[in-house]
Amino acid sequence: MLPITFSGGSVAAGVGYSWGGGVLNFTGKEYPFTIDGLSVVDVGVSQIDGSGDVYDLQNVSDFPGTYVAAGAGAALAGGGFMAVLENAHGVIIHFYSRSQGLKLTAAGQAVVVRLKE
Repeated sequence: MLPITFSGGSVAAGVGYSWGGGVLNFTGKEYPFTIDGLSVVDVGVSQIDGSGDVYDLQNVSDFPGTYVAAGAGAALAGGGFMAVLENAHGVIIHFYSRSQGLKLTAAGQAVVVRLKE
């Protein structure tokens, strides 16, 4: 399990497509990344903040790519939300939002992660 943090904002608050970015901690190094395709579905919520866990990552080059929902999202105690995503390399990300009233869904059922250079 590897930790990540992320944050971002919605293009249209509470309506649709969102962007974000974060940092993956892998082998003692920090790898900044961008994420496109998360959707904020609660009206009035325009900011995404959270953390996550990455599983089954053997090489940092397997982290970027297109992720799809690997399971149903779940509400967390205290108002947060969790989404589980998986890419073609078998890398799994558990995203945990800290924002109360926020629900993360994969817009179009796909999320694209890119490492920043």
